[in-house]
Amino acid sequence: MSHASFSLSRRGLLLGLGATFVLGSSRLALAQAAGERRLVVVLLRGAMDGLFVVQPYADPNMAELRAPLLLPEPGQEGGLLDLGGRFGLHPALAELHALYRQDQALILHAVAGPYRSRSHFEAQDLLEGGAEQRLTSGWLNRALQAMPAANGQARTGLAVGTGVPLLLRGPAQVGSYAPPGLEQPSPDVMHRLAALQQADPLLGPVFQEGLRARGYAADRLGQGAEPERNGFLRLAAAAGRLLAQPDGPRVAALEIGGWDTHAQQINRIQQPLQALDSGIAELRRNLGAAWADTAVLVVTEFGRTARANGNRGTDHGTGGVAFLLGGAVAGGRVLADWPGLTRDGLLDNRDLRPTTDLRAIAKALLRDHLRLPGRAVAQAFPESGAVQPLRGLVRA
Repeated sequence: MSHASFSLSRRGLLLGLGATFVLGSSRLALAQAAGERRLVVVLLRGAMDGLFVVQPYADPNMAELRAPLLLPEPGQEGGLLDLGGRFGLHPALAELHALYRQDQALILHAVAGPYRSRSHFEAQDLLEGGAEQRLTSGWLNRALQAMPAANGQARTGLAVGTGVPLLLRGPAQVGSYAPPGLEQPSPDVMHRLAALQQADPLLGPVFQEGLRARGYAADRLGQGAEPERNGFLRLAAAAGRLLAQPDGPRVAALEIGGWDTHAQQINRIQQPLQALDSGIAELRRNLGAAWADTAVLVVTEFGRTARANGNRGTDHGTGGVAFLLGGAVAGGRVLADWPGLTRDGLLDNRDLRPTTDLRAIAKALLRDHLRLPGRAVAQAFPESGAVQPLRGLVRA
């Protein structure tokens, strides 16, 4: 297994916010915290279609709304992976399904943040900021401020890469250094550029040839090319190795793009799903025994429309899916206050109606997993007193 191309001193990791590494549009940021419990947050940028990845095949309205995007039911060839009789997991997520069967994966459906924005940039900022308006700090950074300094070290940190995600920005002072050669365009960006140039008889062929010369296969750009998969895999492996160290970081944030599937969704989503699945497996393998003390929260900025569009894809929506994985998770379940896919059940007759606030999930992890006091949880998510942490998400 190849390793991420970076170097970081042990002293740098012990400073606090440890590092940011970038490969393609996959990113990793690390932070120090006291104790043995690890928390990893994986941001799926581009809005993963939860209704496609975790299909409610038992809902009688599913076929009418999504005929072009239906996968065979569990037990059939190429079918969904069973999640207890009502829901099925996309077959590309075999490693995640294995965690589900080991009671180490919890699937939360019909979830969303408190905002109702269909702008990627605004929704991502609100998701990471943890509030109903844009903030300059992230909820995880604010939570870490309330924790005692780890190993007697100050919280001043070092970021290596092109930047720290908003999720981990805030009062903790973070230095930054961008080593050359790590950043490269994401496959999704390259796909869009190729589409813009396709009709030009002069630039189109030249652009396609240039992409092939740099390892982007033209017929796979829309599926999320291999560099994206390898980037997330390498960063997840690096995160696992660093988090497993006795004096290493205890908090990590990773991100992976490629989820904005407006057209040909069945093909385009395959590579991001495989990247996520293999990355989670590498994270677990490299954590080793520390996996037992780990919770991994996988979230996206919003879901997608309940109806398929005319391009066999989906558009920006509201309710979606979150995953909670790890040895510390009380898994083997799908948690869903299911609103149904009827005209009255949908939000604005358009989107899956959210019934669970993402903040209730994150608050539960801060309180019950990282064991932060109530004041720290309130500081992480301001003006959200009415949103109570969900109970029973992690093992006692």
